Amino acid sequence: MNIVDTHLHLLYPDRIRYPWVSSAPALQGESSIEMYEALVRPLGVVSALMMEVDVDERDIEAEIDLVGELVARDDTFVEGMIAACRPEQTVKEFASFVDGLAARPFVKGLRRILHQSPDTLSASSPFAENLNRLASGGYSFDLCVLACQLAPVAVPLVRQCPDLTFILDHCGVPDIAGGALESWRQDMRAVAALPNVNCKISGIVAYAGPNWTVDTLRPYFEHVIECFGWDRVVWGSDWPVCRLGGDIGRWIEATRALLEGCSADEQAALLSKNAQRLYRVNVGHAA
Repeated sequence: MNIVDTHLHLLYPDRIRYPWVSSAPALQGESSIEMYEALVRPLGVVSALMMEVDVDERDIEAEIDLVGELVARDDTFVEGMIAACRPEQTVKEFASFVDGLAARPFVKGLRRILHQSPDTLSASSPFAENLNRLASGGYSFDLCVLACQLAPVAVPLVRQCPDLTFILDHCGVPDIAGGALESWRQDMRAVAALPNVNCKISGIVAYAGPNWTVDTLRPYFEHVIECFGWDRVVWGSDWPVCRLGGDIGRWIEATRALLEGCSADEQAALLSKNAQRLYRVNVGHAA
């Protein structure tokens, strides 16, 4: 079954600055669209959205322009991106940034990484007001928080933005290797009770330890489906970050194993159809 990858990272260090990569030796160097597509085309991926890579703030616009170049090419299947943003800016500054995206229709959603920021950042006075501007513009917002931030950060923020579509990245970043299952389960139920939140099944192999198996991931996968249902989930590779927990082929193989016994409609919902709806993606750019 064809896959729409909603969480592809691309690294072009000759053009963009990535300060955080200095602490991740395995991710240093280029991770290009050509490298990615060579890996995933044989595995059923037919379309991808590039997820912002927490670039140096001065390079946010440059990263958007870089992805625009890829979308304009006829030899890649990058359909668009989830761009970086700074909702803590003043209302005027943020409005100017969002208005400028109108000329870049390949930007489908936005993200501000919160798991490496103080919990107070999203509680600042303009943050929720600025996110509500995204809702009026038809954009979604990817919510990237740690499991310990689900209740104190994610839930209050979402409640202030009832009209904005949220996508919770990486299943809420559970500590799989540490076995912290029950507290995560409880907090995920609270997040899923908010009807405008969807969940991205992505990234979890990076938190599962080096010896994970399909059965290691299964209780987390099944709980996400139990909480969100099949209509509020999407899939992401998190390449190349997924290499911290195994290569992308292993993650796709595990995903297909987790889906064994599910109906064709359920599999299609997770792997492609929900992504096309939530991110307004027309699959087939260069598939």
